[in-house]
This record gives sequence, C-alpha cells and structure tokens, in this order.
Amino acid sequence: MKIVFFGTPQFAVPSLQRLLNEPEIEILAAVTQPDRPRGRGKQLVPSPIKKVALEHSIPVWQPKSIKRAKKTLNRLRETNADAFVVVAYGQILSREILDMPRLGCINGHGSLLPKYRGAAPIQWCIHRGEKETGMTTMLMDVGMDTGDMLLKSSVEISLLENARELAIALSKNCADLLVETLGKLDTKAITPIPQDDSLATYAPLIEKSDYCLDWNRPAIALHDRIRAFYPNCTTQFRDRPLKILATLPVGEEWRSQLPPEIQQRLKSANLSGMNGQPGEIVGILKKLGAIVQTGEGLLILHEVQLSGKRPQSGWDFVNGTRLKPGETFR
Repeated sequence: MKIVFFGTPQFAVPSLQRLLNEPEIEILAAVTQPDRPRGRGKQLVPSPIKKVALEHSIPVWQPKSIKRAKKTLNRLRETNADAFVVVAYGQILSREILDMPRLGCINGHGSLLPKYRGAAPIQWCIHRGEKETGMTTMLMDVGMDTGDMLLKSSVEISLLENARELAIALSKNCADLLVETLGKLDTKAITPIPQDDSLATYAPLIEKSDYCLDWNRPAIALHDRIRAFYPNCTTQFRDRPLKILATLPVGEEWRSQLPPEIQQRLKSANLSGMNGQPGEIVGILKKLGAIVQTGEGLLILHEVQLSGKRPQSGWDFVNGTRLKPGETFR
C-alpha cells in the first residue's frame, strides 16, 4: 500500500514510525507545516515529523497553505497513493485533496467521535472531567472531524493524568489503530459508520484566558483545568505569576483514586477544621504542600513553578518561600 503521511507535532510521530516499520506499506512523502522560528535567536526549527521523515530519506513537502500550493497539489496527484494518512497536520484539506487517493484520506483523531470534534480534544475532555477517551479513525470529509468513523480504541483517564501524559498514551494507541484501519479498509473489512451529529461536542482552540485560575471554582474543576492545560495554568502569588503544574483534590469521593502513600498522609491529617476564603492557604501538609481553599473543597498544590524558576514540588515551594497559612493566591 502506498501512503502519503500528513502530520506535524510529536503526537503524530509514533504513527509515522509504525507505518515505516510495516513491510507492506510504502511512505511516498510526508507533508508537514513549515519550519517555525523558536527560541531567543528565532532560528527555524523543523517539525518532529520532518525530522523523522528526513532520517528515513522520505521527501518532505511544507506548503504554507495546502489548498493553494499548486506544486504540492500536483505532486500529491502524481503519487497515485492508495491513501493519505492524516494525524494532527494542522491545516484543513480541500475536497480536491480528499478525492485524490484510492481509499480516501484517513484521519486519526484524539477522541471518541462524535464527542470532542476540533483542535484540542485531549485537553477539553480532561477539562470537562471525562473518565474515558480514545482514538477514532475516520474517512475525512470537508467538515471539521465530521467524516464517517472506521475504528475506535478507548482508554481510561486517571484522576492525576495530565494532557501531556494522555497524549503520549493516545499517540501510541493511534499508531496501532491506523495500521489496523488501513489493512481492513483495503480488504473491505470495515463498514464506515456515519456520525450522529446530535451527539457531537466540540474542542475549540485553547485561549490564553483558559490558563487563568479562578479560586472561586470547585476544587475538582480547578484540578481538571490544571491538568488539562498543563503546564500553563497560572495564578498570582505575592504579586508574581505562579504556574500550578499539579494538584491533589482531597475530597472523600476522590481519595481512593490517589496513590496509597498520599491516601495514608491524608488519613492522618486533620482537614475537617480547615476553611477560609477562596484562594487562601488554610494549612500545610508535611511532605506534600500547601492546602488551598477553593469555592468548594480543598486542593493541595503538588507541583508549581515560580516565574523564571524550574518546576518544584509543593513541599519544596513551601520551604523555599516560607509559606504560611493565611496567604492568598489571586
């Protein structure tokens, strides 16, 4: 089977590597986003997919706009590919491109469609407290993740799992699912299933405002936001920005999902008498960190990062800043 691979970030790398290792699949080319300026020197940096493709001597095409790049469109047409495989490419494909390959364009999407269509499905499913997500392969159409579904694979989301960790798990899941999908599609062993639009939910682009923490929100809502938008959620501490990287919700309904050693420490702590205003530090738990009052329930700061500093544990943060109950995050 002859394939053109479309992808850009690290999330797409396991899929490309897996396809490269399949003896019955030939990767004709890789299409990825143009090199981007990074760092203080603004040097152009290739995408992770470009790096892998070049290591395997695969032609790389990087149009600024895939819809308007006549040279790339001609190249794609001339490949006579059996399928275009698309994983987190970052541009919308036109009907002209979708109609080129024999089997169509197969997309690996990071949710259980039709839930969480859009640009950031992994982040928003965590933010909304989902306990399960997965990968869906689909035949692409001109809509935003609206194509007929092919195969699905589910994974559970643990209470302390952040978006980066979940993305790593799903990227490996995606690689396996794509190989199975291509094989079954080629032998007509899959019946594409139309999506039920009435069940669709959406995962829009993440805005800077999504990173701001409102301590009036319930503890579990704050916890889910912090792990969903890891490592960017920020509060104000002593008039300086402080990133909150990881937290521990301490309510009884969540305690059994915490690691055993943390459960043991919470059991020996007297949390029942702790209360204050939202954002106020109401206690310090030895070896863990500060306990913060939220709009509903308590939250332990498990990992943080001061502006200009490296990430540190919640306990090191307490000791390094000489944190005391009564101080407030805003």
